[in-house]
Amino acid sequence: MKPNKGNICIRERDYVYEFNAGNQHLVLTVPLKFPVQENISHLHGRLMLLHNLPCFIENDLKQSLSKFIEEETIKDYDREAEMALEAVKSGKVDINQLADTWSKAYKETTLEYAKPEETSWDEDFADVYHDLIHSPASETLLNLEHNYFVSISELISERDVELKKLRERQGAEMDKVMQELGKSLTDQDVNSLAAQHFESQQDLENKWTNELKQSSAIQKQEYQEWVIKLHQDLKNPNNSSISDEIKVQPSQLRESVEGNGRIYEEQRLLEESFTIHLGAQLKTMHNLRLLRADMLDFCKHKRNHRSGVKLHRLQTAMSLYSTSLCGLVLLVDNRISSYSGIKRDFATVCQECTDFHFPGIQEQLEIVQKVVLKARAQRSSKSKRHHGNKESGIEDKSKNIERNQSNILPGEFYITRHSNLSEIHVAFHLCVDDNVRSGNITARDPAIMGLRNILKVCCTHDITTISIPLLLVHDMSEISFKRYWQGRKWKWGENQQTESTATCHTSLGDKFTN
Repeated sequence: MKPNKGNICIRERDYVYEFNAGNQHLVLTVPLKFPVQENISHLHGRLMLLHNLPCFIENDLKQSLSKFIEEETIKDYDREAEMALEAVKSGKVDINQLADTWSKAYKETTLEYAKPEETSWDEDFADVYHDLIHSPASETLLNLEHNYFVSISELISERDVELKKLRERQGAEMDKVMQELGKSLTDQDVNSLAAQHFESQQDLENKWTNELKQSSAIQKQEYQEWVIKLHQDLKNPNNSSISDEIKVQPSQLRESVEGNGRIYEEQRLLEESFTIHLGAQLKTMHNLRLLRADMLDFCKHKRNHRSGVKLHRLQTAMSLYSTSLCGLVLLVDNRISSYSGIKRDFATVCQECTDFHFPGIQEQLEIVQKVVLKARAQRSSKSKRHHGNKESGIEDKSKNIERNQSNILPGEFYITRHSNLSEIHVAFHLCVDDNVRSGNITARDPAIMGLRNILKVCCTHDITTISIPLLLVHDMSEISFKRYWQGRKWKWGENQQTESTATCHTSLGDKFTN
């Protein structure tokens, strides 16, 4: 008898089975470890096969084996129960602590006696916001959000101007130093000046980053407190100031200042819509809209507060806590960050408007990084347990993965939630490699498999509309242009114009069809 990791005593007993085969009397003795973890039917089949037992004892052997295991298991339980009672009687175990443990376990496993779950602040605020956005106060909410957006955008504009002036001044200083290089100055002087310039840029960027974080935090607190107060006032029918509080005053709207260089130009979209039916027996209907647009156009807010812009924003806000969410697919590299490429542009758009419902983009990325590291560690430990003595090729591959545990693999994706973007609520960051640009892409490519998994997530989490880069590229290159014309499955008119980028805007049906 020896204890294992879970404080369970492992006991070994011999199972004896006697039977007659003709004139011979045979005895089968098998050592069994209790508690038996293996399925009895599997154990019985192994005994029949390993010992080449005759088929006429099959049923009797199974009954005898089952009875033996059941009886010995009950004896072990009785023995452990007697030992536990003796420990309580002798005072080795605290009775009060034991009672608390039993009470906690009973409450956690029995729904009738479990404590009701307390709603969090986020859940309460979500319910309040959902009620207000579907009330006459919806336009007031949108106007307040727009004013906050303009305020943050002005701070970002000031930051960009200061950084631009600093870089221009530093560039002029560096030019002067380079002209004196080799005359009165050395390479060490150049390196020292470059280090000073870098430190100055970092200080200025940190200053503006902290100011933007502080402004966003203040806006979020003010907004949530105002929403809660407005909801409470609306519940009071005797409050006469409600109509004035939710009345829309056009003069209160803060419009953008022209000439600041951050006005988004309105362009006429080239688009075409289709309705398709997918499925062999049970067909589902999907609406497709092909349009020429930048993927970030679905995220950017417009400063001009015209009726069309307000309707787009109103629709997004009203469906924030609904079963009709909108998603977007962004093609990213394997690093979970916002420092380069479209990830940086997307993070910039997210930071232009305070998110009043979810954490900021940087906070969400930090959470994703922690989850990826934890998943990689679990997967690595599991792989070591099951494949400890495999060939060196697999070991080299596992070592390569271990060196980059914070990165994701092609075909994997992470999700961020947003309430401050123009037309989407969820962003799928799909990791792709160079195959999507080279044209060597097949149906089993990681990017295609990742896209399939994204569509499955959409159908299981009420995301009914998703925007996808049509050729799985954000910029139309020569290779993607050839791939479009040589192997296209989409057939338009002969004179269809090809633009730099294209987006497939899809409304999903009730079910996903492979």
